[in-house]
Amino acid sequence: MAVTKEEVMNALRSVMDPEIGLDVVSLGLVYDVDISESGEVKIKMTMTTPGCPLVGMMTEDAKNVLESVEGVKSVEVELVWDPPWTPDMIEPEVRARLGI
Repeated sequence: MAVTKEEVMNALRSVMDPEIGLDVVSLGLVYDVDISESGEVKIKMTMTTPGCPLVGMMTEDAKNVLESVEGVKSVEVELVWDPPWTPDMIEPEVRARLGI
């Protein structure tokens, strides 16, 4: 059975930014998900700042989480900086909870 983008995004909700205490999906850090028919998953994600000291941990967490999803054969996480992340990328309901 082929893995879906929804399954990938739901799995990524368990990857937390420990400094902010929110998951990478809610923060709007996941820019793109590409899934091949054979189960190869490629995601493009960013960090809240280019100098984020947790970049290695968070990208590794994303890879580990996705490798455990049924149907995923391989995972590639590409770190991108364009467009630059802003708080406007946080999911609207999360922004409202945060008072942003």
